[in-house]
Amino acid sequence: MAIENVETKLATDYEAIRRREYELITHLLDVLPKVDNLPEDRLAQIRDALFHADHPFLVVLVGPFSSGKSSILNALLGQPDLLAVGPVPTTDRISILRWGEHPQRMSSAGEVDTVFYPSPLLQKVSLVDTPGLESIFQKHEETTRKFLHRADVVLLVMLATQAMTARNVEYLQTLKEYGKKVIIVINQADLLSAEEAETVRDYVLDQSQTVLGYKPDVWLVSARQGLAAHRDGELDRIAWKASGLSRIEEYVDDQLNDVARLRQKLHTPLQIAQNVNQTALTAVRANQAALDTYQGIASNIEQQLGAQKREQEKIVRETNAEVSDKFGAAAMRGSEAIQDIFRLGQAFASVWRGLLELIGLSGLLRRGGGHSYIRKAFERHKAFEPINELPIVVDKLAPRLEGKDIQDIDDLVKYARREIDALPAAIRGKVIGAVQPPQKYDRTALQEVRPTLETLEDEAKTVETDRLEQTLRNALMYLAAFEAIIIVLLVFVFASSGNVFAADNQGALIAVIVLVGLALLGLLLMPLRGRLLESAYTNRMLKLQSRYIEALTKAADKQIEYGMRLRRDAILPLTRLIEAQTQIQSEQLSQLQAAQQEMVKIESDLTALGRKRLPL
Repeated sequence: MAIENVETKLATDYEAIRRREYELITHLLDVLPKVDNLPEDRLAQIRDALFHADHPFLVVLVGPFSSGKSSILNALLGQPDLLAVGPVPTTDRISILRWGEHPQRMSSAGEVDTVFYPSPLLQKVSLVDTPGLESIFQKHEETTRKFLHRADVVLLVMLATQAMTARNVEYLQTLKEYGKKVIIVINQADLLSAEEAETVRDYVLDQSQTVLGYKPDVWLVSARQGLAAHRDGELDRIAWKASGLSRIEEYVDDQLNDVARLRQKLHTPLQIAQNVNQTALTAVRANQAALDTYQGIASNIEQQLGAQKREQEKIVRETNAEVSDKFGAAAMRGSEAIQDIFRLGQAFASVWRGLLELIGLSGLLRRGGGHSYIRKAFERHKAFEPINELPIVVDKLAPRLEGKDIQDIDDLVKYARREIDALPAAIRGKVIGAVQPPQKYDRTALQEVRPTLETLEDEAKTVETDRLEQTLRNALMYLAAFEAIIIVLLVFVFASSGNVFAADNQGALIAVIVLVGLALLGLLLMPLRGRLLESAYTNRMLKLQSRYIEALTKAADKQIEYGMRLRRDAILPLTRLIEAQTQIQSEQLSQLQAAQQEMVKIESDLTALGRKRLPL
């Protein structure tokens, strides 16, 4: 019972490691075809490794056609019609017999069919039926030879009546070159007497010794007797043993109980996978080294784009500086106009204009087409000219940005085309799309901001002057009213006091002096009022300037971003290739390194396979 448990655990551990190898190699088969510069033969090797990992033990039957290979397999599985048999070649395809819950044949696009069958033997081993190795069927021979390197053991089948013909000797020599374990199976041994069977066996052993340098196992079997041993779903054990086919079952059981053999069976696909994975890692690292050059291209492009964007932003800053200069000039000239209106020399004229405002005559004059004081003063000092020049300054921005965009894009396109032409053909073939300048240019961003700027320009001219005009009228009316009150009070003092200069009329004189002082003070306050208005006007112009530059800058930024997008779109096939290749190479390296780590773990578990024994 203990021995049985040990064997069960060995089989379980073996299957677990085999499954891990299968999943690992399946994953590699998804990764490796995408690795650039990986030799094609390495992909073929990893596909073979998958085959090894997918089959627990592989017995391949080879030999001339009509030697009984298919009949032997039918007998082993107890199904006389599972594989077609006949006196002439019945197939030019390899058939792999594997365990399956239901009988089924699956044909691939290549040269291999898989036959699933619910036989206990197939739970331990996969059996392979090959086409005949006859020279007149060259394709059959090539198909079979390509499959021999996958075998764990090869059964060379020959007829008892044609044992060790010259052709069979050639087959044996070929199998020796493959380095495979060879067992010679002599079919139709039931046609020989015991003495003849012994003679044939000795002859085959001697000939094999000459070819191989050692004497292989030689089994005499009868496929016909083996099939006859299966009756009504039952196996006649005595007849089965007499057919000689039980030797094949016994051999499989012995091999599957041999820890060293199982370990070697699992080590073969693992070693193949390790070698191919190492080659792939070398290829990916070499590709990454080459990719450094491509990433240098990407870095160069980014530097060019950064420099070009800074140039565009510099153009915008220069335009904004001109705008600031225009607003500054307008504010300075407007301040001079305000100072001119409120200077002390204009005090008496201001009182007169204030009186006209009080009695409503100024309003009538304005309605009659007369100019306002502020507007006339602003026009006299040419305060509106800088504002009127703003559209000229702004309108130069769009052509400058567009011209720079077009020139930069042309330069980038030429650079990208040169770099693509210099790429290796394998990489150049992955470029998707054409590197070319855009077919049209959109100026919408700077066009759409024009109404906003015009509103601000109008506000700088009309709204500000109207605001100043109203403030000035109020100031003049207050001044005129103040001075009128002073005059009325003076008249009252003179009328009520008689001679204010008389010695006995000191109070009246003082009152007159005070009133005259207040009148003069009112006139002197006008320049101060002008200073306050000038400061308020300048601050408002600065705010308008800020709003103007902000609106213009936002529109220019949109235009610049549009231009940068055009640049990137023009060279997108190159930058997209570099980004994709960088990501692919990084992912491939990560996946291959993870596979390498998994292989180390599998190898460790493989080394420990069968070493842990349960106590007896």
